[in-house]
Amino acid sequence: MDWVTTLPPAGDRSYNAWLGLVDKCSKTPMFLPCHKDDMAMDAAIMIWNKVISHKGLFQNIISDRDPKFTSELWTNLHNLFGTRLSFSTAYHPQTDGLAERMIQTLEDMIRVFCPYGLEFKYSDGFTLDWCTLIPALELAYKTSIHSSTGKTPAMLEKGWNPRLPYDTLKKDLVDINPTESSFKLMLDK
Repeated sequence: MDWVTTLPPAGDRSYNAWLGLVDKCSKTPMFLPCHKDDMAMDAAIMIWNKVISHKGLFQNIISDRDPKFTSELWTNLHNLFGTRLSFSTAYHPQTDGLAERMIQTLEDMIRVFCPYGLEFKYSDGFTLDWCTLIPALELAYKTSIHSSTGKTPAMLEKGWNPRLPYDTLKKDLVDINPTESSFKLMLDK
């Protein structure tokens, strides 16, 4: 788990950071918009409401040595839950490499959709900012095949892949490189 904090204010609550968590087994990401000045209690409540209440308690958490994660509150809370806290060493972020890589991927995805900053403003006043994109980008990540597992995080977590808008469109697509048998079928129609 790790924080990304150098973001412009976005969303209805002017979020300026997000917390990235990733399940080590399924590679399922969780992106939680927040504020960079949130305290340990804010982080604990956010994780309880948005992660633990849906997925259950963690067995182990790997994070950097952010004061929120090393605080007495955070330590006592996870001792109570029976969660082992593991911290990366200073100047060695590879310890939390899975989260670091997932965060880099999300940052790359945001840059694709918001190439000239982290928001688009439309003429009718609607603003599409990085915070608005998070749910769609999380879904895209969950439904993409992960190189280390050969499966999607959604498949590993739930046993099935969610139906996506693309699935409704692809049935009408024409194969531009048909095999001999599919070419014969197209000619027969």
